[in-house]
Amino acid sequence: MKIGNAILPSRIVAAPLAGFSDVGFRRLCAEAGAGITYTEMISAKGLVYGSAKTEDLLHTTDAEKVRAVQIFGRDPEIMLAAAKHPALEKFDVIDVNMGCPVPKIVGNGEGSALLKEPDTAAAVVKKLTESGKPITVKFRIGFEKNSRTGVDFARKMQDAGASALTVHGRTREQYYSGSADREYIAEVVSAVEIPVIANGDVFSAEDVGEMLRVTGAAGVMIARGALGCPWIFADAEGRPRPWKTRREAAEEHISTMLAFHSETYVAANMKKHLAYYVKGLSGGKTFKQAVFESKDMDGLYKALDGCPLMDLPL
Repeated sequence: MKIGNAILPSRIVAAPLAGFSDVGFRRLCAEAGAGITYTEMISAKGLVYGSAKTEDLLHTTDAEKVRAVQIFGRDPEIMLAAAKHPALEKFDVIDVNMGCPVPKIVGNGEGSALLKEPDTAAAVVKKLTESGKPITVKFRIGFEKNSRTGVDFARKMQDAGASALTVHGRTREQYYSGSADREYIAEVVSAVEIPVIANGDVFSAEDVGEMLRVTGAAGVMIARGALGCPWIFADAEGRPRPWKTRREAAEEHISTMLAFHSETYVAANMKKHLAYYVKGLSGGKTFKQAVFESKDMDGLYKALDGCPLMDLPL
């Protein structure tokens, strides 16, 4: 799969997940075979106006062979200024978030609000092409629950210069309820000539295959299905899993985070990740309780040491 001049080693990619796509999680996804890894969404204004918190989300590792940064905003000039920021030089692809359904983002006319302003969205993409990097757009199939506008929106993004598109098969009003509409994603795929990555309800290797079969998409993006299960990318490609146990994956995640962040930050940030590692496993509630009650890294390691589930073979 190719996005502009970036050649992806796999067409199965790791989604930008707000609050989850940190440097440690992206490293695991890349090692498991994700063709491209995306940062969580970054505020263009925050980057341009020097927010240290924003730049703190941009750490990467050598494991990420093809790197994408996802930015959000609606002002073409500010978006271009962000794309040209020195902190983004290491990224191969710039992705624009036009699908976030969160009220705070939508209320500012950003994220999925741009589905209702296709001309503004197109102006953003066209301006971003001046950065010289491939520009991609992640969006939903429509804004209102019973309105599907994704086909026309996709054509407009292609005409504005987008190198690829990622389509989440739900409308903004659906948030994450109901099912992703794979048939409509297929309509988007047929409507444009650039690569389309299909997204939504992918939780197993079988889901990946079904998504590709139904949509005819060039690639598949895995989001929530990779939480606590980064080896899903290896499974999707029929490759051996890089880790023998959940503990191995979790400890690599933690050590990577500690290389870039303070112990206080990592101790708080890893709680939600660790909870996903035992999701659906009998006896996982005790581990999750110990994790969320921990106050520092010692407490987190103690919770790990006391959880036999983390040592079970994958």
